[in-house]
Amino acid sequence: MEYLIKTNNLTKKYKNFKVLDNVNLHIEPSSIYGLIGKNGAGKTTLIRIICGLQEPTNGSYSIYGISFKDKKIYEEREKINAIVETPSLILNMTAKENLIHQYKIIGMPSLDGIDEILELVNLKEFKNKKVSNFSLGMKQRLGIALSLATNPDLLILDEPINGLDPEGIIDIRELILKLNKEKGITILLSSHYLDELSKVASHYGFLDKGKLIKEISAQELNQYLRKKVEIEVNNIKEAVKYFEEKNIDYEVLNNSLVYLYGKINISKIILDLAKKNCLVKDIKEKNESLENYFLKVVGENND
Repeated sequence: MEYLIKTNNLTKKYKNFKVLDNVNLHIEPSSIYGLIGKNGAGKTTLIRIICGLQEPTNGSYSIYGISFKDKKIYEEREKINAIVETPSLILNMTAKENLIHQYKIIGMPSLDGIDEILELVNLKEFKNKKVSNFSLGMKQRLGIALSLATNPDLLILDEPINGLDPEGIIDIRELILKLNKEKGITILLSSHYLDELSKVASHYGFLDKGKLIKEISAQELNQYLRKKVEIEVNNIKEAVKYFEEKNIDYEVLNNSLVYLYGKINISKIILDLAKKNCLVKDIKEKNESLENYFLKVVGENND
């Protein structure tokens, strides 16, 4: 597969401190890649290197297969736009004037498409309003609008919902999904809000202390996160035989513990197993989250 972004043992050092340590990242075209890590994990440094704002100490990266050392990388990087930390907006200008200014900076031949971009980010009705009067969420959406002026293949958003109220968070979430599904834009998304990230991401990368410790697709992750009931029994053989007969989705953990998946009637299961001399000794609901999974993976890596 040709990845839009691929890094190979990417390392960034400051004196003897490794901010990034042999990072191997893979971002597929048309995906929404959620980059997860605590403060200081190296997320922003990784983003800055991909954007060409910093050079790696060791290792390499490529954009559409073009090495960062190749002169053609500048053409490929033109297909990328990013908002790192906060968007650069001119507060005493209107939303439309900000976009016109952006068009002039990047050398667009005409001002065609400005209203369409403003409509896409749901700001068309506010196009003549000064940005100084915008809410934080509106400023964030305008920042994304400026990033769309070059019609990028990849949009990098570093903590795009930081500080937003619930309505602003929903607006950004819906915009991210719209840009990905309707415009086919690949999105690299860094966020501390893991619950929100789980609603949009198609792939995840877990960064801890400069190391990318795991990459996983949303499909693979959902298999782990799906709701389940853990039951403890005194006769695992009879329990398994019963689950097979009733086509109940199960997973044996050890000689007494089993996970049951899907919609189940636990009362009926307890009664049926009792008739087979199989006593259910304990029942626990297991509702995993992306945050719990991340902490588990980080914990295993540190161990």
